[in-house]
Amino acid sequence: MGVWVALALLGAGTAGCSPGPDGPAVIEVDAPAALADRAVHVRITGLPPGAEVTVGSRATDLRGRAWSGRAVFRADADGRVLLDTAVPRSGTYQGADGMGLFWSMAPQDGDPEQSSFFPAPSPQHGYEVTLTADVPGHRSASRTLTRAWCADGVTSRELTPAADGIAGELFLPAPGTPRHPAVLVFGGSEGGNGGTRTASLLASHGYPALALGYFGLPGLPDRLEDVPLEYFVRAADLLAGQPGTDPAHLLALGYSRGSEAALLLADHHPERVHGAIVYSPSSQVNGGFPDRGTTAWTEDGKAVAQGPIPLDRVSGPVLAVAGADDLLWPSPRSARQIVQELDAAHDPYPHRALVYPDAGHGVGTYPYLAAGTRPTHPVTGRPSELGGTRAGNAAAQAAGWPEVLALLASLDGPADRVHPG
Repeated sequence: MGVWVALALLGAGTAGCSPGPDGPAVIEVDAPAALADRAVHVRITGLPPGAEVTVGSRATDLRGRAWSGRAVFRADADGRVLLDTAVPRSGTYQGADGMGLFWSMAPQDGDPEQSSFFPAPSPQHGYEVTLTADVPGHRSASRTLTRAWCADGVTSRELTPAADGIAGELFLPAPGTPRHPAVLVFGGSEGGNGGTRTASLLASHGYPALALGYFGLPGLPDRLEDVPLEYFVRAADLLAGQPGTDPAHLLALGYSRGSEAALLLADHHPERVHGAIVYSPSSQVNGGFPDRGTTAWTEDGKAVAQGPIPLDRVSGPVLAVAGADDLLWPSPRSARQIVQELDAAHDPYPHRALVYPDAGHGVGTYPYLAAGTRPTHPVTGRPSELGGTRAGNAAAQAAGWPEVLALLASLDGPADRVHPG
């Protein structure tokens, strides 16, 4: 697990309260500074066997709100608590989960089901989580961990409609990194550009990524209406032209309503977009948003017709990820239909659906951030019932994100190295 960093849990000097058999108890962390999508392994040692210890987490979001998590454990016969395997007696999460104290944090004010932890105003800045350990009769120990959005050397550049013809942020791996597959990242009906952290993490793993906004930003439409697919093609061309991009392997990653655009790009422009990763997807084109009576997407100045999305021209892999308990729309059915459509078209490239139990519309992307299941929609201002549970979504993200990275890794190398099937 690498080098463990320990912090002593100092005795308070209270008579009759002695430390563990090997001296002061300590908090040990294998990665005090790590990417935000990396699991850290925490253990507390040197405790009196059988002692009760409360382990907590706390962090501050971009609005200055305090968030915290908590779990109470009983030390084992060796005076240890290993968070990866220890089951809390009580707390903000249940069951053994080494990252439970991160995703289960709740705000001090407000309903955690209606809140999400947004840690920093910019992906260039990491955020801090402080872990604490409290044992009766001893002073608290604490250890502050840094969760980074960008690996060393990753660069970013803001893109504007005036200067670049698109709105977004481009993230590139450290200069000199060999060419790798690239990912065009965009969200759904929330508008704006919520994909920056996903893109920054992809670039940190070596994959050039462009987080793209397509409405709800200066210089763009106010609503998801009449958005031209040519706009996405322009973004794909910009990404393909970057020095670290393998232009033969460029995928679109679309979330929710963005899944429609991702699949349309992969089918209509297979020479530019070589596959798709879709979260909480739709297998068909829907109307505009919030007015469903309007047109969402256009191409060549004409409306893209509503109805099933044909997938007979896709030139690369497709991964569809959904939560089995999605209440916003039937994404599990769509994920399976996408695979069935590709099967029917005798698509030779890898394609599969991952449907996670107890997860809802918030099934992706990267793991370990606290997020509720009933947020207020930023466009309509109304509560959204996304379905699933916080724990189910956290488990799905922890399982699904490595699948995305593995898919990209499978495309690494020259174009002739990737074989259909």
